[in-house]
Amino acid sequence: MDIQHVGVVGAGQMGSGIAHVFALAGFDILMTDISAEGLAKAVALIDRNIERQVSRGKVTAEAKAKALGHIKTTLKLAELGACDLIIEAATERETVKQAIFEDLQPHLKPGTILTSNTSSISITRLASRTDRPEKFMGFHFMNPVPVMQLVELIRGIATDKDTFDSCLAVVERLGKTASSSEDFPAFIVNRILMPMINEAVYTLYEGVGSVKSIDESMKLGANHPMGPLELADFIGLDTCLSIMNVLHEGLADTKYRPCPLLTKYVEAGWLGRKTQRGFYDYRGEVPVPTR
Repeated sequence: MDIQHVGVVGAGQMGSGIAHVFALAGFDILMTDISAEGLAKAVALIDRNIERQVSRGKVTAEAKAKALGHIKTTLKLAELGACDLIIEAATERETVKQAIFEDLQPHLKPGTILTSNTSSISITRLASRTDRPEKFMGFHFMNPVPVMQLVELIRGIATDKDTFDSCLAVVERLGKTASSSEDFPAFIVNRILMPMINEAVYTLYEGVGSVKSIDESMKLGANHPMGPLELADFIGLDTCLSIMNVLHEGLADTKYRPCPLLTKYVEAGWLGRKTQRGFYDYRGEVPVPTR
């Protein structure tokens, strides 16, 4: 299938990043969100981020102007029905995602491919609630989307080869690398990454090390660019907890039990960078460990 018109549902960090890279690659983007303010912020963020690429010589001013010209926004979800490909990038709650696909369904073209940017939820289960499970798959971008090279492509049990091949061709046109994953809880990246972060929280919880010592140990001892607790703050502690719960419930193995301290931080509303407090306090000039 020749994909040119792409709908993006959600104008948050992931949705705006997805729109950014697709627009630069020459796709026509129609982005929707529940608020006009959210859409305006997303377009402004895309403008700033592409301008940063221009200043570094990675993108020309002409390419920036063309990319921004490819992006349109709407508050009406139904208007995305005419797109060739739709990427849902809403909040990581299954009920929300199901509602979006159900609302879209009456307005879709017969050939429209539906995808979700979910980082952990079952693609097969999401697909089963639509009228086209064979044209549904996981399209999981890494954060931040303009920087990270990998895209996980996840086939549900019903996804057909044409749908997979079409999405693979899109990833290649974006200049990114696709990793094919089977539809099991958290797929590949988060299946490995989140238990590591959870174990780092247990290491803190049990008093084995402080926030600073844990992060420095992994940065200097394992050559990680970012410590696991710093990374958790960047991702969002609520997202980390949600994925750990998906792993724990989906695989029924105690090794995936979320650390009680992670749960406590989320209960406190200390979700990381987005709330200015998590394992670090970001309200000053320099992040300060909270434990």
